[in-house]
Amino acid sequence: MQRLEHPLKAEIAALQQIIKAANPGISERIKWNAPSYHTTEDFLTFNHRMLDKVHLIFHHVKIAEINSPILEGEYKDRRMVYFENMDAVLAKQAELESVINQLIGLIQAA
Repeated sequence: MQRLEHPLKAEIAALQQIIKAANPGISERIKWNAPSYHTTEDFLTFNHRMLDKVHLIFHHVKIAEINSPILEGEYKDRRMVYFENMDAVLAKQAELESVINQLIGLIQAA
């Protein structure tokens, strides 16, 4: 992250803190050259290719069981979340935390 050159680096840093604080069971590591999050299984990774927004990928099959207005895409095993600026990060924070905790609950129950 120290070497990351991205116009939304402050938003990425804020999201990292939000994600890690959402649940005490979450661990962070670098996967695919980006911050990635897991508990007993991987479930969330940043994609830094977009420069006009921050792109999060929920990549666990259980994400398809969660209905949320911030989740985009109709893939069988993943959903996307996008943040255009810090206002979007703050506006979506509570829902992001809810989705993370719902997904962790589903993973642990499986």
